[in-house]
Amino acid sequence: MADVTDTRETSRSPEFRLAQGALGGLRQDLFHDAFAYRPLPPMAVDGPLTRRLPGRIRRKARWTPHAIVAAFAFFVFAVGLDIGPGNGVFVLVFAGMPAVAVLLTLVRPVLAFWASLAFTPFVAFLGSYDYGWPWGPTSGIAQVVVMTVVAARTRPRTAAWIWVVTLVYAFFAATLRGGSDNAASVLFPAALALLFVTVLQVRREAEQTVTAQQTVTAVERSKRTLLEERTTIARELHDVVAHHMSVVAIQAEAAPYRVENPPPELEQAFVTIRENAVAALTELRRVLGVVRAEDYEAPDAPQPTLADLGGLIGNVRDAGLDVEQTVTGAVRELPQGVELSAYRIIQEALSNVLRHAPGAGAKVEVSYVLGGLGLRIVNGPARGLVKPSPGAGHGITGMRERVSMLNGEMTSEPTEDGGYEVTAFIPVTREETDQ
Repeated sequence: MADVTDTRETSRSPEFRLAQGALGGLRQDLFHDAFAYRPLPPMAVDGPLTRRLPGRIRRKARWTPHAIVAAFAFFVFAVGLDIGPGNGVFVLVFAGMPAVAVLLTLVRPVLAFWASLAFTPFVAFLGSYDYGWPWGPTSGIAQVVVMTVVAARTRPRTAAWIWVVTLVYAFFAATLRGGSDNAASVLFPAALALLFVTVLQVRREAEQTVTAQQTVTAVERSKRTLLEERTTIARELHDVVAHHMSVVAIQAEAAPYRVENPPPELEQAFVTIRENAVAALTELRRVLGVVRAEDYEAPDAPQPTLADLGGLIGNVRDAGLDVEQTVTGAVRELPQGVELSAYRIIQEALSNVLRHAPGAGAKVEVSYVLGGLGLRIVNGPARGLVKPSPGAGHGITGMRERVSMLNGEMTSEPTEDGGYEVTAFIPVTREETDQ
């Protein structure tokens, strides 16, 4: 039975499925949701115009849509009182029913549409058809207002359906009376209003979609940048860690030969140390293979340290950047990972100066303090033409990752004179220095 049903569904024409979907939309939009309670929410006040209003007025401006709907309802009621029949009860009904339909759009928009259609013949009957059929002045104005508000509060498909239903209603009303006096006076302005509202809705939805996509893209780009920087750091630190592990393995292998008649327990301990070092080195290389890009080539030279800082600054000076270097404190050898990270931070900061502040001078301060290493790279304002940088903003992210990896602290911010300053502190314990 399931196969027969599936075959029947697939054999139906696209036109049939389109009509079926359209009728399903009509049933969902205008019948299932007819009595849905949907109070009109306050208006957002973060737009370019409302942001300029004083705080007290801006809070009240949130209710502007409600005030507009209430104003139209009052206008319809006033028109009904002015031109309504002489009897007091009749004039209240003549003016009140269309106004109630307009106010109903604030809480039950689809029900307001059906109520507006239902009130139309009663209003026309009370008006003795003096103002046309099927809509009188009050019911006609109310019908256009209700359709516009309903279209603004629902989806574009619903706007199309309420206009089609109103057209069918006008056709049957004209058939029952033998002619139509003023259907076009309602259907034409309603079509223009619904078209305008629908265009605004489609544009707003498109803007929201684009904004959401841009937000997702920015988040994904930030994550990708972070992963790329961490991968780069992992590749560089691999050489440092691999060197130390290789030294451990070699020393563990050679240590028993430096002692005459070493006890078997000592020999076994060194064998175990060497095996663990070799195993760790193998795993390290395997991990590096996971994060290594296909076009990655291992560096021929050892990773740079702060001892190579003079060559870096010399190259930057040759590129046209005036750099002043200052070293304070007792210069000492630091862990290789710390020196590599410090070198890369200075290198990236000077590269940013070349890209974003052409013609500016720069200062590099390296401070050897008791608890670690301090860095400060500051530059003045740009004095040349700043060209758009094709980069993805990896520099600051990479510097922060290196400092964070070493449990340090870093700040990067513009200076008062229009330049930029990067400061970092990398803690180094006495035990790490001794190693």
